Amino acid sequence: MDANIQKYQAFVETVRTGSFTRAARSLSYTQSGVSRMIADLERDWGMTLLERSRAGVTLTSEGRAVLPFVEGVCDDYRRLESQIDDLNGLAAGSIRIGTFSSVATHILPKVIGRFQKDYPAIEYELLMGDYTEIDGWVASGRVDFGFLPRVPRYSGLAERVVERDELMAVLPVGHRLAGEASVPVSALCEEPFIVLERGQDDEITPIFERAGLSPNARFSTWDDYAIMSMVESGLGLSILPALILRRNPYAIVTKPLEPATYRDIRVVYREGALPRAARRFLEYL
Repeated sequence: MDANIQKYQAFVETVRTGSFTRAARSLSYTQSGVSRMIADLERDWGMTLLERSRAGVTLTSEGRAVLPFVEGVCDDYRRLESQIDDLNGLAAGSIRIGTFSSVATHILPKVIGRFQKDYPAIEYELLMGDYTEIDGWVASGRVDFGFLPRVPRYSGLAERVVERDELMAVLPVGHRLAGEASVPVSALCEEPFIVLERGQDDEITPIFERAGLSPNARFSTWDDYAIMSMVESGLGLSILPALILRRNPYAIVTKPLEPATYRDIRVVYREGALPRAARRFLEYL
């Protein structure tokens, strides 16, 4: 994409949303990236386009004068991209995705299905890994984008939240806590606990640490379904994301934690380095 078009889109979206932060979220850029692009426009054109304040941004008189023309350029560019896609149908290429089980099972299939109807010739490569691996794959270019339930550890990566996922207590059927509306974190320390691990990442232990508690961790595994099976067999209790529990085939009971706990699932990519097919896919996502 032409760098000037990116700057124009950043300007238009910042005006629409009223802040650099919201514009960055909408455009899948970093906040600093949006701010820098608009500063570049102001320097190139020799005028101040936006007034900045803690409450957000507002147009200057110069900004109001040029905004309709910038919007027209952005609209023309969208029509041009659509025409190009119609002409070549994105007839070649592939999309490489770094992901983990709950996203691969419950988010990606529907999005790929919709995308495939419009662009049937695109191929897909899904690499399953732990969070540290996915982070590295995105940074190195091994995948076009990846999914993480945390902020990426490598600098220079853009990210946006695509789903908020609640973490749930997982109990065997008939357990004494199965009839409760929610399960206190402290109650999970009273019996053997099964820890879900993702390489060097552990989403579960910090829940106990924040409460000043320590679980009786007897088992640890990276496989969500293995944990469900172990809980069903009465080997212990656990905590799993609600996303992976949507279609669980096991005789288990899931309850909200007390206090309620969530993780934000992010799509992560190298800003400015997305191939056309991957960029279009993120719009569907």
